[in-house]
Amino acid sequence: MITLHGCDERKSTWDRLNAITSRLAAKDPTLWGEAARDEAAIRLGWVDLPDRSRDLLPILDALSAWSREMGHTNVILCGMGGSSLAPEVIAATYQKSLTVLDSTDPSQIELAADVDLTKSCIIVGSKSGSTIETASQKSYFYQRLTDLGLDPKNHFVIVTDPHSPLDAKSREEGLKVVNADPNVGGRFSALSAYGLTPAALIGVDVSVLLDDAHDAAATFTEVDSVVVRMAALLSEKGYAFTGFYDRGSHVPGIADWIEQLIAESTGKDGKGVLPVVVETPSSELYPVIGFTQEHTLAVLGPLGAQFIFWEWVTALLSYLLNVDPFNQPNVTESKDRTHALLQSWSQEGIVRHKPSLSTEFIEVFASSTLNSLAEYLRALSAPEYIAIMAYVNRISDTALGEIRAVIERKRNRPTTFGWGPRFLHSTGQFHKGGPATGGFIQITTESENALPIPGKDFGFETLLMAQALGDNQALSSRGLPVIRIHLKNRNAGIAELIKAVKEI
Repeated sequence: MITLHGCDERKSTWDRLNAITSRLAAKDPTLWGEAARDEAAIRLGWVDLPDRSRDLLPILDALSAWSREMGHTNVILCGMGGSSLAPEVIAATYQKSLTVLDSTDPSQIELAADVDLTKSCIIVGSKSGSTIETASQKSYFYQRLTDLGLDPKNHFVIVTDPHSPLDAKSREEGLKVVNADPNVGGRFSALSAYGLTPAALIGVDVSVLLDDAHDAAATFTEVDSVVVRMAALLSEKGYAFTGFYDRGSHVPGIADWIEQLIAESTGKDGKGVLPVVVETPSSELYPVIGFTQEHTLAVLGPLGAQFIFWEWVTALLSYLLNVDPFNQPNVTESKDRTHALLQSWSQEGIVRHKPSLSTEFIEVFASSTLNSLAEYLRALSAPEYIAIMAYVNRISDTALGEIRAVIERKRNRPTTFGWGPRFLHSTGQFHKGGPATGGFIQITTESENALPIPGKDFGFETLLMAQALGDNQALSSRGLPVIRIHLKNRNAGIAELIKAVKEI
């Protein structure tokens, strides 16, 4: 069950939502308007997953038995967006070991692969398999296994939609495949095969997640239910930026999952609610939602219930904002720009631009010329919020995370921090489709080693840079203020950047 602390009455909005909860439970695709109807018609499978996903239980039991028979002690998940964030929350909540690879940074990929692959199970989660990050990761591990003389059939598990290109290819290769419900989008997929397959393979009893989700969902169509009250709250102007604080809770990491769910679902048509994942339980700039009883505004309940609760809240919030919660047009735009850059570089070579500022360890690329990095950070135009987008190794470069709170405090603007390219499947949609009120700080770095992608004429280091510059183009084309800070030396550059941030 889910309970709320500190959710005040907003009766008129509650009544609007009370009138449609039964329609959402019945998977009515007309809720979000005629323009969204066709997409919604094929994206509402998540509503009854707490019941229908029970059909997966015997499949997952057999898969777990196979993995034990193979002697797997390491589980690596290759995926992006919701297909990786939900399993990461599940692993953290149940204190299980799971390596999540949601990056194209060569050092992070090499770190994930720095295990005994003879004892590793590699899960690839992708609806189509055409997502460039996941397809490249699969090719990399397939080649690594082959080079070691290992049979990929003993190490891969593929989670994908039925009849997708990845489904067909994987079956040809003799790999184990779990088909997911094709009528569930990635960010609503926590209780589908995308979330439950990794959970089962690391030893989590997924039936508990489903039981808790079922019990919670049974209350959502009641008058003034918890989903109605929370969606109404988030629709208010004062919650346009909302902090989420999960430290010390029994659902660690859920703030990151909620961030991608709400930001990518609502951030379009110049509208949206932007979640801010925070390190402290309160903020002077925006309200903060927590997950313990000690918090003034809190959502309490087990993980399975949390998953279905926030999915319902997001769908209802999108109704109030009058946006389609299931499309992500600007995520596709960044993918297209990345592809165009890779094609251009393949034919003409990578174009090196002249930096606006260069020091021993960093370069700054911006539309103006200033004397120091601190000046650039002070001068960045940010009408309402700042987004930090770090295309580095989120496992080993964690020191960068401390700059979010410092910049937020010194610039007096809500500030988000996203690891690239992961955030492109999350807040990246909001950046380009939501209110045009952000200022953007990109962080890129030199890769110490080239890491080839099997079957491609470019490596992961090139792909990562193309993703950063493609998104830079997308932001700049809208006239949004963006600066790129390039670390010529990763460790020394991070230290210089942190120092500059403190001097703002």
